[in-house]
Amino acid sequence: MIKHHPQQELLVSHANGDLPLSMAIAVAAHCALCETCREQLALLTEQAANLALNPDDAHAVKHTDKATIHTAHIAENTQATNVPVMDINAMLAQIMAQPAATDVPSNAPLNIHVKQQHYTVPSVFRQHLARPWQILGKVSRMRFDVDEMNTRASLLHIDAQGEIPQHTHKGYELTLLLAGEFSDLNGDYVPGDFIVLNSQHHHSPKTVDGCLCYTVLDAPLHFTKGLSKLLNPIGELIY
Repeated sequence: MIKHHPQQELLVSHANGDLPLSMAIAVAAHCALCETCREQLALLTEQAANLALNPDDAHAVKHTDKATIHTAHIAENTQATNVPVMDINAMLAQIMAQPAATDVPSNAPLNIHVKQQHYTVPSVFRQHLARPWQILGKVSRMRFDVDEMNTRASLLHIDAQGEIPQHTHKGYELTLLLAGEFSDLNGDYVPGDFIVLNSQHHHSPKTVDGCLCYTVLDAPLHFTKGLSKLLNPIGELIY
């Protein structure tokens, strides 16, 4: 059962189209795996669409009661005669008259293959799987091109019995578990869990059977134990 979800503010920002690509991918993928957040996002998206199409109504709802709204509409219709009114029916007719799309994007899940392992992931990743896997021991990474300054977004695969050395974070780290399982000092995780950590957290994720994750970082990891601390001077190059 999914225990970790995006905060409400993230869902609202996603519904409004305000998130950067890396985080929008994460929220969309989580919602594909989580029915609760998917239903909530649908409601928020509908609200955002209504506000975009009826901004005057949204403003009126905030500051007036229903009777005042009715009066305001009458005044608007009788006084603002020089302002063109959108003809919704004409707009819809024009849209329906356009040629049918020949290349309709598929929402079907995708199959991913890495190290003889096969995984199914949400369709939001469809346009981001063109790059090769980079393999370092039990860890494999496919970097995404999100063009967001210092932000790094990747698919991360950890082999069975694999582990990421203990570390903390110079910025934030988002991990969305897509398949398999892993655990750390904070608990055990299942597909769909949406975990956000920062400099206040230390952990060492490990997996028994292997896992596939989507990760977003805006700064290098800082390794805190053992020989892995030798990687800290080149953290800017490897995160």
